[in-house]
Amino acid sequence: MAPKHDAGDDTLCPIAHSTGLVGDRWSILIVRELLMGQRRFQDLQAQTGATSQMLAARLKRLEADGLIERHPYSERPPRHEYRLTPKGVDLMPVILALRAWGERWCKPEGGQPATRMFHRTCGSELELDGTCPACGGLVPWPDMRGQPSQAYADERARRLAEFTVHRRDAPGSQTDRSIISDNIP
Repeated sequence: MAPKHDAGDDTLCPIAHSTGLVGDRWSILIVRELLMGQRRFQDLQAQTGATSQMLAARLKRLEADGLIERHPYSERPPRHEYRLTPKGVDLMPVILALRAWGERWCKPEGGQPATRMFHRTCGSELELDGTCPACGGLVPWPDMRGQPSQAYADERARRLAEFTVHRRDAPGSQTDRSIISDNIP
């Protein structure tokens, strides 16, 4: 499925076309979360910090552009989870490149990586770009295992807890607590 581009987008440049699909913060963070195994709307919202309107718009766009698919997981009420398509999974090297660049240039000096990645096959810790030093090659995403630092795991748990409390305590909220609690790791 060819992506739909703006009428003024008449360039042959693949970078221009790519950033037209995933060139904003929210789309990249959604892809990151999907790669990390999050699939449900509220979990994506909790970890990205996007408003529900922003998240819904980005999910619709990513689906229309063939990067994600919706799959029902509940009929009453109707609810869907989101999964990356092969086209979306192929963004993994881009996410790894952003991770590597961010670890090098954006974290406090002496700070530990937010997530350490390991090769499932040999157990070696991967370089920031996803290369296995023992095997000598780029490791495919399914062969990687991530281990968040304690600080990052705590941050993610805090975000989920704050989101859950905020959502539960919102005026007029009709939140079904069982739906939220089913997704808390």
